[in-house]
Amino acid sequence: MPPTKPRQDREEKRSELVDAARRLFIEDGYDATSMAALARAAGVAANTIYWYFDDKDDVLIAVLDAVLADALADYGSLVGQPLQDQLLWTVQQLQQTRRLVTTVHARIGRSEALNAWHDAFHASTEALLRGQLEQRIDPATIDAEVKIAVFTVEGLLTHELEPHEQRVICEQLAARWPTR
Repeated sequence: MPPTKPRQDREEKRSELVDAARRLFIEDGYDATSMAALARAAGVAANTIYWYFDDKDDVLIAVLDAVLADALADYGSLVGQPLQDQLLWTVQQLQQTRRLVTTVHARIGRSEALNAWHDAFHASTEALLRGQLEQRIDPATIDAEVKIAVFTVEGLLTHELEPHEQRVICEQLAARWPTR
């Protein structure tokens, strides 16, 4: 009789699937990663994934949530740092997951769930930035300034620049908002 595998906690197995998907989506890309490849990487049968996720976009959202949770945990260490350093850190974090960012933007028109995730992501990150700017700028211009910052960060993700160029851009952006 073959030895039986010990039962694994549901959340632990789900976490393993998310970790495998994160690695594959970042290394190979979302489109190049089949559910079968994900199952192989996680060491499970292909249909096992569907016990934990509705579809591939559901897996992607779980990966995005994990990436965001990790980034927010690290972001706490930036409190008190100059705003340009916080902006540059944000750009660098997003660049590490560039394939995920590109995938989200490519799929938001095709997936209501991803569109909702994207909208919630923007709302939360814009709220963080708004909190930083409230003490620095005229409240009448805060919405425009938040959009300028978001568009600048997205531009830095779209156009590959040298690190020193990214720093200069983040410094110039932060210079728009002097400390009062």
